[in-house]
Amino acid sequence: MGKSQKPPWAGLSKSTEIKIVIMEIKEIQDEIIDEFSTFEDWMERYEYIIDLGKSVPEMKESSKTNDNLIKGCQSKVWLDTEIKEGKLIFTADSDAILTKGIIALLLRVYSDQSPKDILENELYFVDKIGLKEHLSPTRANGLVSMIKQFKLYALAYQAKLS
Repeated sequence: MGKSQKPPWAGLSKSTEIKIVIMEIKEIQDEIIDEFSTFEDWMERYEYIIDLGKSVPEMKESSKTNDNLIKGCQSKVWLDTEIKEGKLIFTADSDAILTKGIIALLLRVYSDQSPKDILENELYFVDKIGLKEHLSPTRANGLVSMIKQFKLYALAYQAKLS
């Protein structure tokens, strides 16, 4: 973008800017739904989720603390966050490769979003792709715990920003 060009969102009201960000979260979820629709069966989807897990950057060992451990998961799952320029940047890891893939999907949706946008957006891709129903009951409970922890971080940071 040249110096004289304004970004497409320049001059929009604050509420319009928020709608743009909300669309980003929805667009990310819609992309995930589209990706999963290309697979023939759940074995292919599981393989894809496992591949996604391999792409998650390693979490620093110093961040793998009991405070960052998500309670209610069958496997060990750690989630940490920091805020940069009003956006939450999440890091996560798990000792189980399938769970790490699920984390990759959640990181894709929630990381680099504002706390407000995380709290205001419904997470619908999980139901649309049928993920929860294709997990064991303990893994499905763990998924709910992971989502809840992302939201709790967003709530805590939103309170700090207010």
